[in-house]
Amino acid sequence: MIRFDLLDESAVSRAIGEAGEVLSCVGVEFHDDEALALLGDHGVRVERAQRRAYFPTAVVERAISSAPSRVALYDASGVQTHDIGGDRTYFAPGSAAMHVLDGDTGAMRPPTTADYVRYVKVVGGLEHLAAQSTAFIPADVHERISDSYRLYLSLLFGRKPVVTGTFSAAGLQVMMDLQLAVRGTADRLRARPLAIFTCCPTSPLKWSADACRTLLGCGRAGVPLEIVAMPLAGFTAPVTLRGLVVQHAAEVLSGLVAHQLAAPGAPVLYGGSSAIFDIRHETTPMGAVETMMRACACAQVGRTLGLPTQGYIALSDAKLLDAQAGVETAMGATVAALAGINQVSGPGMLDMENGFSLEKLVLDDQICGMARRLRNAHAPDDEGPVVPVLQELLRDGHLLIADHTRRHLAHEIGWPSAVIDRMPLGRWIATGGTTLASRAATEIERLMARYEPVPVGAEVARALTERMTVEARHAGMARLPELSCAA
Repeated sequence: MIRFDLLDESAVSRAIGEAGEVLSCVGVEFHDDEALALLGDHGVRVERAQRRAYFPTAVVERAISSAPSRVALYDASGVQTHDIGGDRTYFAPGSAAMHVLDGDTGAMRPPTTADYVRYVKVVGGLEHLAAQSTAFIPADVHERISDSYRLYLSLLFGRKPVVTGTFSAAGLQVMMDLQLAVRGTADRLRARPLAIFTCCPTSPLKWSADACRTLLGCGRAGVPLEIVAMPLAGFTAPVTLRGLVVQHAAEVLSGLVAHQLAAPGAPVLYGGSSAIFDIRHETTPMGAVETMMRACACAQVGRTLGLPTQGYIALSDAKLLDAQAGVETAMGATVAALAGINQVSGPGMLDMENGFSLEKLVLDDQICGMARRLRNAHAPDDEGPVVPVLQELLRDGHLLIADHTRRHLAHEIGWPSAVIDRMPLGRWIATGGTTLASRAATEIERLMARYEPVPVGAEVARALTERMTVEARHAGMARLPELSCAA
């Protein structure tokens, strides 16, 4: 198995040591009274007036030791799909885009419920994406329920586990209720979690009240959490690679301490969505190689600490399904797999995490498969000597039906979906000279036609809808959007 380490061992060790100094000497702000009280009760020095906590090394080390080295996820029917940790890499789409790229018009526009349901049905059939995500934000519901509504649609129409997140403390409770509607009891949800929640500190070195609610709430419920720090190199973090990695580690570990104090042993990932800051355009290019380098280096620190890792990578800053979109996504997916990032979020995303494309998603699924294939390259144990194979080749003039070929073909060569064109020029012309966009559109329709209803059942579907309807009414909506238009 191939692995790429950006930093040497001494650099990682130094970064971890400096992060400890930041936590003990500089401190981190927590804008939540319960979190501050919890920290203060367990040996963390708290300055209430400044809402700042200073972490002794021993407290940080205890939190790291109590966090599990592996995190399991299960699908809607309770079958395990993920064992996050070690050398395993899983891919999931990116989350929370504000726009979708319309496949018919080629223009970015606000998403709708119909777009979201279509996405859930398509991602369920993609081989190399082990989870779905709450990929974009439907604009046809009130913003107060936009976080829980995405999870509602994902659970109602999708089988795969969900990478999600809440926009408020109020939304968190609704989203917990939706998961309980599927699993039935809190104990069953704890035993077979079906979602990972993203929780983000505010760089530099600050936790908002809502983020603290998610830290503590997910921990106590046993719902897996990825702590995703988002320092921006040269803006809200040092411009250098090492400086950003140190700050990132301090931000993630400060949250980890609070999370583990609330619920020792609760499942958690050492995550990140750091980026460089492009001062020319005032943007955060996620497709920049320097951003990818920071994702890999931050994950390397998490792996060294023995924690499952997450990273926002394998996405693009392009606005269209073009060469830039392919280049940036392919490079990101490849280095993410080689760096051993356990949970990769990003496929489908455009425009610095602001846009999403379903056509790009089906292409990215193939890119992720290629990246995993490269990472898992190895010689078969039972191949035997090559000389007899070459003798057979010289005798017969080919190896198409040789025993050696039939024995090893399946694991040596993978066949991509029809999104990837491998036809000779003449056949390509004869079959219509299809473009990438048209092949992606055809693949989407094929996956839609193969969609099968999820196994949650009518009673669970009714419970999900009733809970979501109540929340929609609290937000001032008379009813939820019609779902039949997305069937």
